[in-house]
Amino acid sequence: MRSVTYSMSVSLDGYIVGPVDWSAPTEEVFRLATEEVRGVAAIWKAMPKVVFSTTLSAVEGNARLASGSPAEEIERLRAEPGDGDIAIGGATLAAEVAAAGLIDEYLVRVHPVLVGGGTPFFAHRERRVDLELVENRTLSGKVAFLRYRVAR
Repeated sequence: MRSVTYSMSVSLDGYIVGPVDWSAPTEEVFRLATEEVRGVAAIWKAMPKVVFSTTLSAVEGNARLASGSPAEEIERLRAEPGDGDIAIGGATLAAEVAAAGLIDEYLVRVHPVLVGGGTPFFAHRERRVDLELVENRTLSGKVAFLRYRVAR
């Protein structure tokens, strides 16, 4: 079964987007992000994509507009034959998928800044999820990279 991963840069106080520009990557952070999508980059155009939107009526290329809820779409993608993980981008989409218990790994690049508000990395829902630390390292001497797997 395919694994579902949510990966983002986040401020120390938990925001992915804030009132000031703080997440410009250093060369090492950019290299890590590139490694995360290395396999994806070579086949990006050919890779099937699912777009979740409440405003679009059509999409182009090798993409399709989601017809079900994010949870339904993820379940369907997981059941399809084939290799490759499912990558989730965006806090709103990730929150809905996480609420359904469908995220397997969280990859977090924690930047040493407190932005005081914005879009949170984690949705504010009353749901406990136990995680196992799989990997951690420091990037460019200041950004912490953390990879957690959901304990099942």
